[in-house]
Amino acid sequence: MKKGFGVLAMMVTVCAALATDKVPLSQREARVSPAWMTDGVMYQLWLRGFTPEGTLKAAAARLPSVAGAGVTIVYLSPVCLMDDDMDKVHWAPRQRKTDNPRNPYRIKDYWEVDPEFGTKDDLRAFVKEAHRLGMRVLLDLVYLHCGPKARIISEQPDFMQREKDGSLKYAQWGFPAIEFSNPALREYFWKNMEYWVREFDVDGYRCDVADGIPLDFWETARDRLERIKPDVGMLAEGTRKADQLKAFDLDYGWWGRKWENAAELRKSWERMRAERPRNGAKFTRFIENHDLVQDEGTNRLDKAWGVPRVDAVLVALFTLDGVPFLYNGQEFADISRNSLYAKWPIDWAAAETPAGRARYELCRKLSALRKAEKPLTKGEVVWLDNDAPEAVLSFRRVCGGEQILTVVNLTGTPVKVSLKGVEASYKPLLARGTTGAPQEGYSLEPYGYFVGRK
Repeated sequence: MKKGFGVLAMMVTVCAALATDKVPLSQREARVSPAWMTDGVMYQLWLRGFTPEGTLKAAAARLPSVAGAGVTIVYLSPVCLMDDDMDKVHWAPRQRKTDNPRNPYRIKDYWEVDPEFGTKDDLRAFVKEAHRLGMRVLLDLVYLHCGPKARIISEQPDFMQREKDGSLKYAQWGFPAIEFSNPALREYFWKNMEYWVREFDVDGYRCDVADGIPLDFWETARDRLERIKPDVGMLAEGTRKADQLKAFDLDYGWWGRKWENAAELRKSWERMRAERPRNGAKFTRFIENHDLVQDEGTNRLDKAWGVPRVDAVLVALFTLDGVPFLYNGQEFADISRNSLYAKWPIDWAAAETPAGRARYELCRKLSALRKAEKPLTKGEVVWLDNDAPEAVLSFRRVCGGEQILTVVNLTGTPVKVSLKGVEASYKPLLARGTTGAPQEGYSLEPYGYFVGRK
């Protein structure tokens, strides 16, 4: 009787799972994520460029400045031992323009900290200092591929994808591809993820090219990590629609790269929201990261766009849903060249210029607003039609009886705009180059903005 009951229970569980799989993704519920992830302000700290030294120890000394801007989550670039193979055939295309084989996304040993960045004790001290300042730390994981001299290739040859002749199969960017159908490989990486959490107290992971790795690998990883740290956080560099059912808290917001057409931005937001699980369209909102700001003639956006335009976009990023994401020096409008491979530090002296101080203060105010105003982290986005739809973003964040209104001119020309369906007055919280009110319309200077509370 007992055995029969167990079989029946298993059959009910399987049937329930099958039934759930048939429910459209947009009607399923996303996981409940830790508040520190979804309510936070994220900062990508690229070690090679963050300080002249390019080390964990030097970076830790600068963390108070990052925390002062209101940042609550530090996403740290990869720190594992890098491959030093000199054969440029297996270098990334932009890496071939340099003579440096050491790419933070081309790993040689997943269990060691690269001496370029410091020691394991330095990493522990970095995490401890971030925690002292009230910030969490996400470590960048690189599991889709490895370096051509990676230790797992010689020590665990079955961990690698192979061609028919037994030679290594190479993935995107010319790096050796890892075989995720091998249960032993999965166990190896799950233990690796547990190691950095258990031994270094990191708070979670940013998962490189997460869409290229089976989702069930990440789902099991989360189960195992939560046994060590129940509020672990997971960010996918990807946009897989089912990510947030179980595995991830946030996906990369590859959205709004140019920020030129407000109507297109709204349309893209609505599409991405509609095709994902309920409460499962949570994205990081950024305009710069290590991939977008490189040494191939691309300037930092404060140089390419100008400070007022970047300011306006940051206002939108911080007041929309998702998690605002700053990059290495963006909090003080740094315009230094950036590189994955060279040690080109950001210009910390820029933080003391008028433009640098003004940007830092803007980030500080936006972070404080996000913390103080419940609609900015808990509220729904309600888009507002206006009579300049391509030029002006207009939306409310609504939570119960509380509302925050945002109006942003994304163009370099003045705009007079009327909002539809908005009659009440809003108390200004943050504004630049804006006159008027919802009832009579707003006059917005180039890249002007208004954030107000009802």
